[in-house]
Amino acid sequence: MINPKLSETLPTNFGSIRKAIKDMEYGGYLIPKNWQIFWVTGMTQMDDTISPEPSNFDPNRFENPGSLPPYCFVPFGAGPRVCPGYEFARIETLVSIHYLVTRFTWKLLCSDNSFSRDPMSVPAKGLPVQISPRKLI
Repeated sequence: MINPKLSETLPTNFGSIRKAIKDMEYGGYLIPKNWQIFWVTGMTQMDDTISPEPSNFDPNRFENPGSLPPYCFVPFGAGPRVCPGYEFARIETLVSIHYLVTRFTWKLLCSDNSFSRDPMSVPAKGLPVQISPRKLI
């Protein structure tokens, strides 16, 4: 089972592969030139030296992006490979969630919290929910 607080903090991009352009040492390990390195993006943001209690869902930690080190949270990539539509996706997501939360009630129909990776985390039984319109006053 996955900690539900942890699952809210994982990015949708499970990882990325890069090739070492020269011999390098990292954390006491030698990485030879031309080796492929798989970077697990979700673990980058779990460093408690960057963010206290990283497994807790706390969107306020991103309110001042200048206070965070570069590449510590990369749901849309970063640097030259950043998604060109990330700002549009962010606004679109906020508006959609606003309407889904304020105009509908939600009921989870499955109590199974297990998950599998394929390659990202996926609820084992899917996510069956019942969504009903709220009565607006």
